[in-house]
Amino acid sequence: MKIKTLLISMAAMFLSLTAGAQRYCNPLPMPIGQGGVASGDVSIFQDDDGTYYMYCTGGGAWVSKDLFNWDFHHVDNIPIAPDVHKYNGKYYLTGNDITIWEGDTPLGPFHDLGPFKNTGGPELGWKVPFDSMLFVDDDNTPYLFWPGRGRTGIYGVELDKNDLTRFVSSPTHLFNYNPLHWFEHMGEHNEYQNVAWIEGPWVVKRNGIYYCAYSCSGTEWKSYAAGYYTATSPLGPYTYGGNNPLLRKTDGVVTGPSHGSIIKGPDGEYWAFYTIVLGGQFGGRKIGMDKIEFDELGNMSVKVTETPQPAPLGKPDTGRKSVQLSVNKASRGSFSSQQPGFFASYAVDDFAGTCWRPLPTDKEPTLMLDLSPAVDINVIDLFDVDGLRIMFASGNRSIIGGGRILPVYKYKLEGSMDGKNFYMLVDRTNNTKIADTVFDDIQPRQCRYVRLTITDWPKEVELGVIEATVFGKYSGYINPTNPQENDRYLYKY
Repeated sequence: MKIKTLLISMAAMFLSLTAGAQRYCNPLPMPIGQGGVASGDVSIFQDDDGTYYMYCTGGGAWVSKDLFNWDFHHVDNIPIAPDVHKYNGKYYLTGNDITIWEGDTPLGPFHDLGPFKNTGGPELGWKVPFDSMLFVDDDNTPYLFWPGRGRTGIYGVELDKNDLTRFVSSPTHLFNYNPLHWFEHMGEHNEYQNVAWIEGPWVVKRNGIYYCAYSCSGTEWKSYAAGYYTATSPLGPYTYGGNNPLLRKTDGVVTGPSHGSIIKGPDGEYWAFYTIVLGGQFGGRKIGMDKIEFDELGNMSVKVTETPQPAPLGKPDTGRKSVQLSVNKASRGSFSSQQPGFFASYAVDDFAGTCWRPLPTDKEPTLMLDLSPAVDINVIDLFDVDGLRIMFASGNRSIIGGGRILPVYKYKLEGSMDGKNFYMLVDRTNNTKIADTVFDDIQPRQCRYVRLTITDWPKEVELGVIEATVFGKYSGYINPTNPQENDRYLYKY
């Protein structure tokens, strides 16, 4: 019995250590299911048993215990910009509509309770509430928050505790578009200085302070961003956050972070989940997440990332500050094939608007990268490779996840010191995960070259690689003219 107990304890310790090493990378590799693609406007709530439920424009729901491992579940009739919250034992669904739905479980089925009713006084911007969010305060009072149209800003109202379709008062106008807030302007460079589209409110309470995050100024721009206001009561008055914007990033692959939700994670920290706007013709939208930091004054901030980060239950691991190693490292002759206009170099250009497409006759497309193109012929830099992110172009998104094709991509990544003799870094040749974005956290290994091989993919769509990113950090160098010096830097395997 003691041996059995010891084995169980050791197994639990191993699982704990494994979980602690977990890292994630944006865009999140969300699984795809029949009728569901995680394509933005992300909303998350935590049920009483600690389970997290995520809903997105694109249908379906995702379920997790740790905000890291997600399982897809089919849910009927998910609206655009959905939001689900629990109130008095029932689950209520709102979205880009004037209607509210009710269900007995967070996965439905949900039935229509009808439109919201303004019974408290004059109408004030509430006729067509969209992107609406249900918030339940600590005293079990329910509230509804939603945006107006364009420059109108954000509204809120208390709901009838016995009938969530009824407003108990006239809606309160919480705040408006402000031309002085530069990131609220429309345009790729925020150049439309009197045009705005404020949307996607999300209210969360922390230490007695109500934070109302909002999105601006249109999901068509890489400048899509988020700001926030604070108040000491749900309906304000609200004060502009002095360190805004809360979310903004316009370079790289992870751009246009906005329209999401804020949730307290299993680690006790607050996390921002957000929409990612991918620029260019292969763009579309995906999901990202990053930790929220609070200063001593209660101001919140988010560093939007696209390098591997510790998951909510992951260890900080301060020794692994990975960077992108693969950007612009493709060279002539380092790939098996490419179609005109869809060059192999596009797979490593750090831009979501381009795509590498191998020739249709290429049965196992390969791409080899020299991570250390030598400038000084006597010195060759080496790197510890520790992560791989691949964003596949899945073709017609009405097919992917729409009931006909579920994408499973199989691949492997190998490393080499000389470009001739290779060792395995990642083997996903038997992959069964249904997703068009993948991330592999790799046990660090020293390389000069890496070789990606795509071994299988859904043949109903044309294979494309939007971005193949190798992560790691500098680990030393070798000097071909001085082998004795190399012994200090080369790892022995």
